[in-house]
Order: sequence, then structure tokens, then C-alpha cells
Amino acid sequence: MATASGVLEKSTRWAKTALFILTALNFVNYIDRSVLFAVQPLVQAEFHKSDAEFGWLTSAFFICYMLTAPFMGVLADRFPRRTIMVAGALIWSGATLLTGVTHNFTELLIRHTVVGIGEATFVTISPAFLSDMFPEHRRGRILSIFYLAIPVGTAMGYLLGGYMGHHFGWRSPFYVAAGPGVLLALLLMFTPEPVRGAADHLPRTIERGTLLGLTRNRAFWTCSLGMAMMTFAVGGMQVWMPTFLSRVRHVPLNNANETFGLLTLASGILATLLGGWLGDRLLRYHRGSYYLVSAIGMTLAVPAILAAVYFTGSAMYPAIFCGEFFLLLNTAPLNAALVNSVDANIRATAIAVNLFTIHILGDALSPTLMGYISDRSNFQTAFLAATVAVALSAGILFYGMRFAPPVPTPDNGVEA
Repeated sequence: MATASGVLEKSTRWAKTALFILTALNFVNYIDRSVLFAVQPLVQAEFHKSDAEFGWLTSAFFICYMLTAPFMGVLADRFPRRTIMVAGALIWSGATLLTGVTHNFTELLIRHTVVGIGEATFVTISPAFLSDMFPEHRRGRILSIFYLAIPVGTAMGYLLGGYMGHHFGWRSPFYVAAGPGVLLALLLMFTPEPVRGAADHLPRTIERGTLLGLTRNRAFWTCSLGMAMMTFAVGGMQVWMPTFLSRVRHVPLNNANETFGLLTLASGILATLLGGWLGDRLLRYHRGSYYLVSAIGMTLAVPAILAAVYFTGSAMYPAIFCGEFFLLLNTAPLNAALVNSVDANIRATAIAVNLFTIHILGDALSPTLMGYISDRSNFQTAFLAATVAVALSAGILFYGMRFAPPVPTPDNGVEA
């Protein structure tokens, strides 16, 4: 007969296995998403499209992504989540592979929107899946590991796309990026489905536990709106920074992708891990710590982004590093605040609502807007839009601190 300690040990082992597989899938997800940005000038040269038209390519991806997310959230709160995530990974991997046979802008647009459908199924569900394996006061650190995939996968997308696009043509990196997602999806099929709410300690309330109450949940909405403004800035910078370095600063495109990729990698790893650790650490002293860490990061990002765009020469690269560092400092704490703001029975749906909100106000809009401004003015003016969004994010998150729920911690009787 299994002992309680044996069951706990097995549960912990499966939780760590799930964290590893989902983090690896998220890593591949961001490679597939960002590799296009690295080869974008090469694609523009072949298809003869303007900055605004290529901004629309990314905007269309996120429009499809955010429209798919609510349907996936509702399904995930009612049916086994593992199967839906596996299907999503197979869809986006297949669409990534099909990029190799695109020969006009319309085909590329269709392919890119299908990637959005696949990614929405995974990104909507995976944080809720992990939240049922780890308690509230550990979620900053756990999600910092999961969301390391954002800077690391994005950086690898730039490095892979920059190198292979330069040496083998812009289609080549998409062939390489497609395979790992299929293999990881097959591994995920063998991961047990966790019990919904098994790791929660916060009490269920109308605001936290019902869809009607979600409309009045200020902790959720301040987190989501602050995240939306941050997403606006990050989405615009990811799409246009390599092109900015190549076109305005006259850095060779291959070098621009390599440099920006390495800066994203270094700043992202440090910021994501530090943000998650700080959020959990300060939680024992202030219930709004996740919001506080994020708001401070957004505040410091404003001058750093301005410096990144207006500085020249060697001073430009430390400024880019600082801008990305302070932006990405909030990744883990904001996502921990999000999953803690709602109860397990509506968590996937709430994440879907969050995804719809942050993308319709964020990176579904910013690439096209910044491309439009660039076509009619210059890139420095275009990046000012991102700076304004970051300042708004900081204000919203400082305000949202007061609405954070009182999360139980080891200091008040909850086991670590």
C-alpha cells in the first residue's frame, strides 16, 4: 500500500517533469514565433512589401491568436487540458514547416495565422495546468522557469534565423524550428492531468470563482491592463529592433540579429529569474509584491528604451540590454499575479480573457502602428509609442497593488 510520503514524492516528480516538458514546448513556441522577425528584411526584399504591410503580418497573427484563446479557455475548463495542448503544438509545428513552401505574401499570411491558432491552445492552458501542481506562494519562481522560454526562445529565433537566413536563405530556419515541437508534444501525452485546484489555498469568492464575478475582479483587470501595455512595447520592439539596427544604425542584418538575440538572451534570463524570486520573496511582507516588482520594472524601462533608440555607438547596446531587462523583470510576477487572482475552476477561461485583452491592446496593434509611423516619419518616433505604453503600464500596476489577494505563505502556516 502506498504511503502518504510516497504519493507526495511521486506527485512532486510528475510536477517537475511537467514543468520541464511545458517549458521546453514554450521555448520552441517562441522560436517558431520570432524566427520570422530575424529574416523579415529578406522576406520584404522578395515580396516587395512596406513596413506597415509587414507590421500587419504580425498583427494578423495576434488577432487570430487572441480570437482563438477564449474558445480554448472554455474548452480547457471543461475537458482534459493535456489533449488540447498536444493538438495545439502539432498544429503550430506543422504550420511552421509549411513556411518552406510559401511563395507569396498571402500564403505567408495564412501560414502565420495558423501558427497563432496552435500557439493559443498551448499558451492559454499551460499556466493553469502548472498552477494545479504548485501552491500560490511558489508560482513566481515556477513561472519564472516556464517563462524563461520567452527571452531564450526569442533569442534563439533571432540567432537561428539570422545565421541560417544569411547562409541558406530565409526559408531554411523554419524547417529546423518545426521538428522539436512534434517530439515534445508526443512526450506531453504521457504527463498525468492534475486535479483542478489541488494546490490552491485561497478561498473561492464570487469575484475569483465565477465568470460574472470576473468582470468586477480588480486584481485581474489591473494585472491584465498593465500586462497589455507592456505587451504593446515588447511586441513592437521584437518586430522592429533588428530592422531598426540594420536600417538606421547601419549594422549588417546578420550582426543585428545576433547582437539583439544575445542581448535578449542575457537580459531575459537574469530578469525573468530575478523577477520571479523577488515577487515570491517580497510576498511574505506585502500582498501586492507581484504588482510592485512589475511596476518598478516598467518605471525604469522608460528611460532605458529612450536611450536605446536615441543613443548611438557603443552606448546603444547597454541601453537596449537595460530596456529589455526592466521590461522582462515583470514576466514571472505578473503571470503569478494573474493565476492567483482567480480560482482554479475558471482559471483557463480567465487566462484566455487576459490573452485576448493584452493582445488586442498590445502586440496585435503595436507592430502595425509602429510600421505606419515609421513609413510616415522615422523609427525614433515609432518607438516613442512603445515608451508611452510602458509608462501607462507602470501607473496601472502601482494602482493594482491594493487589490492583490492575501496569499498564504510559509510564514503564516502554509508548507513550502
